[in-house]
Amino acid sequence: MLDMKDVQMAYARWRHILTESQRHALKAVDEWNCSSGNYCDFLTHMHKAWHYLLHAEFHQAKIDYHYKDAQTGEYKLIDGEPKAWDLEFCLKQRYPNSSDPVRLNAELFVALRNKVEHRYEHNAKVATGGKAQALVMNYEHEMVGHFGGAFSLAERLRFPVSLQSLTAEGREQLRATAAKLPKGTRDLVAKFEAAIDPAVLDDLKYDYRVRLVPVIGSKTDADLAIDFVKLDDLSEDERKVMMEAGRQGTVIIKNRHVEVADKDKLLPSRVACLVESQLPFEFNVQREHIEMWRRLAVRPTAGASDPCDTDARYCVYNEAFKSYAYTPAWVKRIVKEIGTVDKYRAFFGREPRMKKVTSLPRQEGPTSSSLHDGQPMRETA
Repeated sequence: MLDMKDVQMAYARWRHILTESQRHALKAVDEWNCSSGNYCDFLTHMHKAWHYLLHAEFHQAKIDYHYKDAQTGEYKLIDGEPKAWDLEFCLKQRYPNSSDPVRLNAELFVALRNKVEHRYEHNAKVATGGKAQALVMNYEHEMVGHFGGAFSLAERLRFPVSLQSLTAEGREQLRATAAKLPKGTRDLVAKFEAAIDPAVLDDLKYDYRVRLVPVIGSKTDADLAIDFVKLDDLSEDERKVMMEAGRQGTVIIKNRHVEVADKDKLLPSRVACLVESQLPFEFNVQREHIEMWRRLAVRPTAGASDPCDTDARYCVYNEAFKSYAYTPAWVKRIVKEIGTVDKYRAFFGREPRMKKVTSLPRQEGPTSSSLHDGQPMRETA
């Protein structure tokens, strides 16, 4: 009979690599959950966990993941062995889309691993907690998605709970702690996120921010300590409620009706009115607004195969009414783009229609007619 050592030796090489990856992932989470754990060690072990995971995937797929000399085609060697791709390069091969939230999340931690100073590790842990949670969850999803549920670590990973997240005083301490990070680390995160689309910053695969909500009422057999909701399984309106609640710390109460569909969104006519109120010339839905959203790729044209393919910063598609609504940020963008006569000329290649005089100088005698040049006087929007 074969002993366990012989059975392990019989595994394919990718299986050994994956086992090493899992070992580092578990060590990382242990460091996070232990009150005396080391955040720098968490970063190091998760770096290795992701690195080995992608190497295991490449090895199983028979992808050569070693650097070669561009001219000779020969392997680059370290201590006589071919040099394997580093994690950053592996991420680019696995996730070619540079805006992928999973890739961006892992790349941030590659940068942080080389930056965090030991004496500031607690501050860094507090400031990047949601992103670290996403890093671990993305790892689990990637592993299960590629190798199957038999390799899941779900039963051995534990959900971390920080007391600071449970009280208002604790949340203020979180902000204060994050502000104490060294300038270099704060600048690294700020510059990294400045180049990311706001929609990606809100993606749970990039930053998994959660708020614990006590369950009140009679306990039932269906109760769980924590109920995770997958955003992909929610409707568009339900996703908006959840994301807005997450931003503002709102607790969603069962059976309470909250009108949130397209909250703070604007119809085209309202957009035109708000824009025109800030300009010295006219702004019309048909003449200017349509041309602007087309040229700035804010939303697809009518009849497009995917009407939801909008720039979410400025426009959303309402499935129920088959129409588009715009955000206050879109009004600001329009004013920024064409807010002066010169900018208008540069954008549209034509002269703007200046607003008509809306009031006449006060004169003695009877009040003048409401007609001016044969037309009703127009109020400024």
